[in-house]
Amino acid sequence: MTYANSDFELTLTAAAGDDPSLMAELRAGFMQSLTGQVELLRRSRCDANWRITAERLRGLGASFHAGELITLAQEAIDDAPGDPTVLVKLGTLTSRFSVTN
Repeated sequence: MTYANSDFELTLTAAAGDDPSLMAELRAGFMQSLTGQVELLRRSRCDANWRITAERLRGLGASFHAGELITLAQEAIDDAPGDPTVLVKLGTLTSRFSVTN
């Protein structure tokens, strides 16, 4: 993958082994969850929804060892709900993941 996240790649490889269809399925599941949670974050209208969604993103990043996602999710947790800077960064990260799928 072009974003060079070796921990993410190692996690997928460890889970899928030499099975390319399983690797593709894991990537697709990750992308589906990532895009869904980022969309929920964009639509969050209260502090609690923002925080819960950001925590879910952090958990997704931790599950797949996607360090940059963990960092951005933590930034969303720490910053003010609705912070457009975090949303732009998450959108960029999502695009980088989706380009390679």
